[in-house]
Amino acid sequence: MNDLQYEFGMIGLGVMGRNLMLNIADHNFSVIGLDLDPVKAAAVETEAGTGQSVRGTTSAEAFVQALRKPRAIMLLVPAGKPVDAVIASLLPLLEPGDIVIDGGNSYFPDTERRVAMLEENGIHFFGMGISGGEKGARFGPSMMPGGNREAYERLRPVFEAIAAKVNGEPCVTYLGNGSAGNYVKMVHNGIEYGVMELIAETYDLLKRGVGLSDEELQAVFQDWNQTELQSFLIEITGDILKKKDDITGQPLVNVISDVARSKGTGKWTSQNAMDLQVPVPSIDMAVLMRDMSKFKEERVEAAKQLSNNALQTNIDSDRQAFIGQMRNAFYFAMISTYAQGLAQLKVASEEYKYGLQLQDVAKIWRGGCIIRAACLTDIRAAYEKNPSLPNLLLDSKVGGDLLVRQDDIRSVLKAAIDKGIPMPAFMASLSYFDAYRSETLPTNIIQAQRDYFGAHTYERRDKPGFFHTEWD
Repeated sequence: MNDLQYEFGMIGLGVMGRNLMLNIADHNFSVIGLDLDPVKAAAVETEAGTGQSVRGTTSAEAFVQALRKPRAIMLLVPAGKPVDAVIASLLPLLEPGDIVIDGGNSYFPDTERRVAMLEENGIHFFGMGISGGEKGARFGPSMMPGGNREAYERLRPVFEAIAAKVNGEPCVTYLGNGSAGNYVKMVHNGIEYGVMELIAETYDLLKRGVGLSDEELQAVFQDWNQTELQSFLIEITGDILKKKDDITGQPLVNVISDVARSKGTGKWTSQNAMDLQVPVPSIDMAVLMRDMSKFKEERVEAAKQLSNNALQTNIDSDRQAFIGQMRNAFYFAMISTYAQGLAQLKVASEEYKYGLQLQDVAKIWRGGCIIRAACLTDIRAAYEKNPSLPNLLLDSKVGGDLLVRQDDIRSVLKAAIDKGIPMPAFMASLSYFDAYRSETLPTNIIQAQRDYFGAHTYERRDKPGFFHTEWD
């Protein structure tokens, strides 16, 4: 087997790298893995078992020499300096036409830099977002590759074989030039932040506001997963709520700290959206609420000094009717969040010359990834019908679905305000909808203020040009 010319190479045999290797082998492609840890290098061969063309090695030279040309090599190492270090060690061993794929969550400007640097050596560099976690890597992830279109043909048979499938369609496709793949994965993660925050706010209002028990909450999320809300995140929330703690016997979620952590991809989405001047308020609020959670000691003290008496009684409403309103409100806010992320992708594609097709993005998000959801079928259809659609809200079906649910999200938010229960991502989702459909916004007064104190000029409604007034 050692003399075999391997179809694909994997560097980094941790959980994700090992599982992707085994997935590739399951689909009858020969694969070789490189890791400096001899235990990991040996373990992947043992786990693959007999009958599969899988090899592990600790030698970079042996690894590169064993690969079929042009070589296809994926890196699954931590983002940042480790990626650059691996590339530097590989470069003397590679030849023009070889392909290097970064499968981690790298920040897209780093990918652009690496594309340019390797291009000088005739080597193709792909940034590819991978979503689905450990289980997805083993049995079918969603993959978001970006780079040279012609070079993608060398990768396509392997990627299409190992990707998740929805109605027979693989959840992978060529997305666009340069860092397109990493950018799409970044926005995927931003939407993920937003939807997770919406679920957390829903849980909070139903628990503290309505007074549902843990068992009732679990049943709600389990039922919702059989409706238009069907999604991976709703599904796992139902699973989480029924898990018992081995130590206390309580629902495990009740003993988990309310201080949330993050790895930065949501923040990157918000930061770049501001650079592009594209509003993504639901994602912004999701990032900010994780930040707010870290002020635990201050929140404990504030709860004493700024007590919320409204929490002493439950929301005065028919429970089942309110849960129905909550379901519609969640759908509204979820679609608003997707619309924001997709609007950012559209502007970014134009700014960075990616050539993204948003119907393809929606297609590969339908399976394997964390934000997979039933609603992506309608989202894909909207962009197939009109590939130049400037915003998802302008699709007649999607927009119509929100119009019939807007009364419910307003009622839910009024109840939350009266109870003093924070729902900032829901509020941001509704405000985005209301602002986007406002023919007139009050930003004329902002233009006037800027001109008053800083002579920044303003534009008029009745004629073109920039004007300044001596206001005082």
